[in-house]
Amino acid sequence: MVASRRAAVGGASPLLVAGVKAALTVLSVALTGVLAILAAGSVRMARRVVTPARRVPDTRILALDTAAQTITLSRTDDTALPGRYGLFTAGTSDYVKLGSVLSEDATSVKRKLLTHVSSDARLAPDAAFSGWYYDHPDQLHLPFTPELIGSTVGPCPAWLFPAGDGDTWVIQVHGRGTTRAECLRAVPVFHSLGITSLVVSYRNDGEAPRSRTGTYALGSTEWRDVDAAVGFARRRGARRIIVMGWSMGGAIALQLSLNSAHRDAIAGLILESPVVDWRVVLAYQARVQRVPAPITGLAIEALQAEWATPLTRTGAAIRLDQLDVVARAAELRHPILILHSDDDGFVPSDASHDLWAARPDLVEMQVFEVARHTKLWNYDQERWTRSIGDWLTARGLADA
Repeated sequence: MVASRRAAVGGASPLLVAGVKAALTVLSVALTGVLAILAAGSVRMARRVVTPARRVPDTRILALDTAAQTITLSRTDDTALPGRYGLFTAGTSDYVKLGSVLSEDATSVKRKLLTHVSSDARLAPDAAFSGWYYDHPDQLHLPFTPELIGSTVGPCPAWLFPAGDGDTWVIQVHGRGTTRAECLRAVPVFHSLGITSLVVSYRNDGEAPRSRTGTYALGSTEWRDVDAAVGFARRRGARRIIVMGWSMGGAIALQLSLNSAHRDAIAGLILESPVVDWRVVLAYQARVQRVPAPITGLAIEALQAEWATPLTRTGAAIRLDQLDVVARAAELRHPILILHSDDDGFVPSDASHDLWAARPDLVEMQVFEVARHTKLWNYDQERWTRSIGDWLTARGLADA
């Protein structure tokens, strides 16, 4: 009986072993494939985060009426916004200003042209909607000079708009994938309050010098270029300095506030649609783009890991915990005004609300709706201007 049982087991064993081996091989191959897909996806995402972005078309020109000076665009959440905006184009014009919405339907929006377009103009269909409105300092009709700010990566171009007695300056810091022209909307507001504006560039933004890697560090190194601008302002006579950051420029401004040797000269921060915690932004963007959560998690970990830097091309790990200013709220010492739309659509306002709740003694927040990302001035210029003016006046930073 025992021998018979042994024979039965012995006879079945090769088949069983072969089956198990085959199953393990299939599982191993499948697991390897899944891990390879996850790894490749996370590396692509991490690289995309730190690679300076190029402007891409996000709408189409459906009709151009040069007699009536109107333009019809494909409808998006942005192109349907009330207010004044800009449009990056290709053809006989590379940028035009847009006025109010004249008519709209489910697929299109007709807007007034505020830049004259001649009857022989030819514009390519693909275009990019913009909140800049002004794309060159000449359009402000204010005195300005081009400047170069010496930083550790080289000379960074800037525009200087003098105002008042020169005691109070604001340094404007643009966001990711844009240039300093993004900040021009704010210059007249500060000029009217007697505040000198310095509109700066920083490494890898397409105007300032390139770093060794040519990639963003999400504020963890860029703040040094803005710190050089603070030093420039102090040498030119600035006694009180306000730093205004737009989107990623907000993250840079916050790092400057926490790390600068010139902290005592900083009188306050104004943050427009700011990045306060990158992990919140990256998770939100991943959901919008339907990136699987495991890929998002791996990408965030890769950005923070030294071993992954050859893959992410960052040159050094980016310590996202150091860029999480909600977690570091106790370290803040400068008054902060946050302007953020709860309908931002790109940088969610959650972390801005959290920072406001964490430091109500320092942080004031003006919550907008509908205005979208960095388009608060465009959407409601009167409220935006009043919010900044009131905040500055209450702190004695503006001419009465």
